[in-house]
This record gives sequence, C-alpha cells and structure tokens, in this order.
Amino acid sequence: MGTPICFGILGCADIARKFCRAVGLSPNAAVVAVGSRSIDKARRFIADNSLPEGTVAHGSYEAILDDPAVDAVYVPLPTSLRARWAISAAGKGKHVLLEKPTAISAAELDRILEACEANGVQIMDGTMWMHHPRTAKMREILSDPGRFGQVKRTNSIFCFNGGAEFLENDIRVKPDLDGLGALGDAGWYCIRSILWANNYELPQTAIAFPNPVKNDAGVVLSCDASLHWEDGRVATLSCSFLAHLTMDLTVVGSKGTIHLNDFIIPFEESTAGFRFGCESWFNDLVSAWEPRPREHAVSTVLPQEALMVAEFSRLVAAIKHSGAKPDGKWPAISRKTQVVMDAVKASIDNGSQPVQIVF
Repeated sequence: MGTPICFGILGCADIARKFCRAVGLSPNAAVVAVGSRSIDKARRFIADNSLPEGTVAHGSYEAILDDPAVDAVYVPLPTSLRARWAISAAGKGKHVLLEKPTAISAAELDRILEACEANGVQIMDGTMWMHHPRTAKMREILSDPGRFGQVKRTNSIFCFNGGAEFLENDIRVKPDLDGLGALGDAGWYCIRSILWANNYELPQTAIAFPNPVKNDAGVVLSCDASLHWEDGRVATLSCSFLAHLTMDLTVVGSKGTIHLNDFIIPFEESTAGFRFGCESWFNDLVSAWEPRPREHAVSTVLPQEALMVAEFSRLVAAIKHSGAKPDGKWPAISRKTQVVMDAVKASIDNGSQPVQIVF
C-alpha cells in the first residue's frame, strides 16, 4: 500500500482507543502522535494502547497541528470543540477525520467545510457502518427496482441505557460540551441511515414527537421524530440514552423490505447480516408468509472502523502523492445529516411544530 498516512490524535477520548486499533489493522495508516492538554496523559494513552515505539506525545493540540510528520488528524473532542480544532487543522494543511456529530449546527459545520475546501484537505465523519461491505450489499438491493421497488418508509432506532453514572457525568449530557445530547450522539446514526436508504434525497419536513425527555440542564436524553418527503415517503427515528441497547433499521419498498438489528455495530465483527423479503404474501390459508424473507450474511476481513480508516487514508494518499482533489461525497453527506438534525432540534425546541428542511 506504499507509505502509510500518518495520523495525529487530538485528545484521549475513549473512542480514540477504538480508532487506534482500527489504524493498527489498516494497511495504509499509522498513528505517529497523540496530543492532550496534559503530556503525561498523552504518554499514558500511547502506552495503554500499545502504539508503536516512536509515537510522539504532545502536551497541546496546537503541537499536533504543527508536527510536520502528521498528515491527518483524528478529532474525537467534545462536539463544542470540534469546529475550532477542525478549522485549525485544515488551516495547517492537515486532513480531518472528524467524529460525529460533526458540529453543533449546520452553520458551524459550514465553517469547517469551507476551511477544508480552501486548503484542499479531505474531510470525512466517523460514521463507521457506512464502510462495512454489508452496507454496499444492501445498496445493491435498494437500487434494484425489480427486487425492491421504490422506498416508501424507513424506520431507524438507536437506544442504549446509559445508567446513572452516564446520565450524571458523561460529556454527552453536558450542555457546554455536547449540547445535542441523544439527538447528536444516537440520532446522528438514525438520520444518516434514513438519508442513506433514501439515496440522500432530503426530506421536506421534520416533526419532533411531543414530550422529549431532557435533563435539568435542558439536554435531550430521549426523543423521536418523523421525516416527510413531498412524494409521500415517511421515515421515523428514535434515539435515547434511557432504553435498552437497540440498533434497528427497516427500509420498506414497494416490492421488498430490508430489516437489520445491528446496523451501527454488527453483532459479530467478522460477519454482519440482514433480512430481505421480496414480494412476500400469504399462503392460501393466510397462516404463513410465502416467500419468507431470507437471511443474508456478509463477511469482512477487516472491521468496519479499519475499513473507514483505510478508505480515508486512500483518499488522502491520492491527494498527497497524485495531486487528486478531495472527494466531495463525504462532506456533502455530513452536511445533509447535520441539516436534518438541525431541523429535528428546531422542531423539539418549538414544541413539535413542523420545520421545513432547507439545504
């Protein structure tokens, strides 16, 4: 794969541990530096994650951006800090792999994207399931009008029960750190999956369900919403820090239906499945389905997070070594996800009033 793309990590968040493993498995990437506000914390992170000898610990985020060995940065900082450091990274010519949600708002994300475009750097958000081969297999089915028809309805759920400690202390419930709460952390995945299923055609309207659950600081802990298209398509999303772990996605077409129960993180790392039913109906006695939906399994050598790192690194290498332009697909998808999230939040803030989605 040639010379690996060299990553610097901004911060020592828990999710960065998973990223380090993904880089270690990727054939075209390496972590060369870790930055923290405490150099001792950066050193401990390097040791705890068995990063290669020679990985540099920096005592500030600025030092990562000034490190000439760093090609790209991974930014798992709290959402409220991502714009500042992603923009700074782009200004220093560093490519940006940005955790989700990418920003507090689409207006803030626009500033990030403008900085990346102005400096010719690649940006991609960290929605890992997009890179699993199962996703490509399902896309084949969704794109086949003979088997699936036209998308009519999409339902997406991501919930987990964070528990008392999480609800009291996690940054995702702090208004000054991750003020979008469950909508930003879990709802991002739901909105992305809905857009993906609908070939990234934006809905016209978002309507939050009444009575979302918020903590005393006003951060959303649980919410639901519906999305509506002009042609009658409908989608629902449900995201929560208060309910049992669920990662369900259902896409209903005019001829077929796709179901999966682990769309964000597969039940197994090496194999991921889904069910697909095509032109199902009832038997003569209306006592069973004919034909029944079939189970499909898709294997992968690398986990989805390593595939994400490998794809991002491939794009960066093409820019660095071949003069290629950044791939505009990824920032466009990120922005559409953020725009829909903005609309859902606006509907929550306005008592479940319908909000028009403007791109």
